[in-house]
Amino acid sequence: MPLQNRVTPFGEIVALSARGLLMGNRGGRLHDPETRLLTGRRWRSKAWIICSLHHKGRHREVMGTGYTELFFLDEVTALAAGHRPCFQCRRERARAFTAAWSTAHPQDLVANAAAMDATLHRERTPLGMRQHFLEPLPDLPDGAMIALPNAESDADDPSAIWQAWAVRGDRLLRWDGGGYPETRPRPDTGLAYALTPPSIIAVLAAGYRPMWHPSAE
Repeated sequence: MPLQNRVTPFGEIVALSARGLLMGNRGGRLHDPETRLLTGRRWRSKAWIICSLHHKGRHREVMGTGYTELFFLDEVTALAAGHRPCFQCRRERARAFTAAWSTAHPQDLVANAAAMDATLHRERTPLGMRQHFLEPLPDLPDGAMIALPNAESDADDPSAIWQAWAVRGDRLLRWDGGGYPETRPRPDTGLAYALTPPSIIAVLAAGYRPMWHPSAE
């Protein structure tokens, strides 16, 4: 059985068999190491980070005695969930993200990890779920994610009412946990519920280019 350690664009932590391209954490252990099941907590600190799967040959026991390893389909997914690049194992990407943050948020006197984490945490709900922010769909940058009604949802499962779609050029790409199996044209008018936090949308608009899953090609 897959462990409950995959993060969706909605910020939920679910059990999926596909691991994804990146891992990360939310500041500590969210699971019981004996049962390898999640507790009621969904974060331990404001530092929600995106890490490399491979760093200096280190090996970890997933859901062992340390922090809870979380996995993302790609960086687009992780950013939508409210995570940011790690300064230790993804230093180059973290620097690029910070530079774009400074461009997007010139009012911030300091753009460091703590300041960015504080801003991002204000854009999360108390349960650690991503909020929906209404944004003009034509203005969203590549790499932003939105929520659209799921026409095939089960009425008995309220969590399936919404489906995540990623913005890429003039297309929307449907997220399903293992990739992007479907595309549709991006409407040139209207508003959309953005899953990606507003501060990260601004970073994407300022030129940050996230890692995409190969299926997005």
